[in-house]
Formats: sequence, C-alpha cells, structure tokens
Amino acid sequence: MGDVAGAVLIDAAREAARNAHAPYSRFGVGAALLLEDGAIIPGTNFENASYGLSLCAETVALAAANVAGRLRDVVAIGIVGGRITPGGLAGADPVRPCGRCRQILNEAAQLGGRDIVIHCASGDGGAVERHLLSELLPFAFGPDDLGLS
Repeated sequence: MGDVAGAVLIDAAREAARNAHAPYSRFGVGAALLLEDGAIIPGTNFENASYGLSLCAETVALAAANVAGRLRDVVAIGIVGGRITPGGLAGADPVRPCGRCRQILNEAAQLGGRDIVIHCASGDGGAVERHLLSELLPFAFGPDDLGLS
C-alpha cells in the first residue's frame, strides 16, 4: 500500500471527519476503508449522550463494509482525528485505532486472510504514520482461534 493510496485514504477520512457527531468530546475522527477493488467506504465517530454507546469512526466504516457484504475485502484504512475547530481538525499527533477498533479490524483481516495496512494522521495533517495491524495488535484473538472451521 503505497504513499499515494495512503494519501487518498487520509483525504477521504478527513472529509468524513467533517460529519463527525461529537458534541460531547468535540474530537472528530474520520476513517476510510480501501477495498480490494479500489472502492472506499468512509466512517465517522458518532457520540451519544450515554457515552458508552458511542461508535468509533473505524467501527462505523467496518459496519458499512459488512452491510455491503464486503468485510473480507478490506485491505487498508486511513484514520484522521483531532479537536474540532471552526477551521477544521486541530492536533499534531496522529490518531491510532483504539483497542476495540483494532480487534474489529482484526476480524476483517482474518476473514480476508491479510494484514490490513493502517494509515494514521494528525488533525492538522502534519503527521502521518503507516502501520500493519499485526504491529498494533500482536497475538490477536480472532475467528481462527474459535476452532470452528
């Protein structure tokens, strides 16, 4: 997954973050999945007054991929996040997927038989990182561990 694909995903994630529903934290996050055929599926965080019911951008995007029957087709994801300001997102540190999102990404990775590439960017766009899911979630537990196959 080259720099061009990563930049496209980061741009799509930044666009998705514009629609973040984050009235409580004022921290917007956008995600964009890249599928095998080049399709991109966006997601954004969706907070709830009952904080525990909030959804991360990565989870929203993965759920949309699943609805489309494409969960096993995920090859990469771009993630952008930062404090919501009138001029857009702010923040100098890249936003990485939380533990829950890493676990949900692992479900897609094991179903697709691949190590998902994760591009993480700061709100201000000044910092971008590239990781493999296996680096962010070593010794992951997933479908293969259930012994059902």
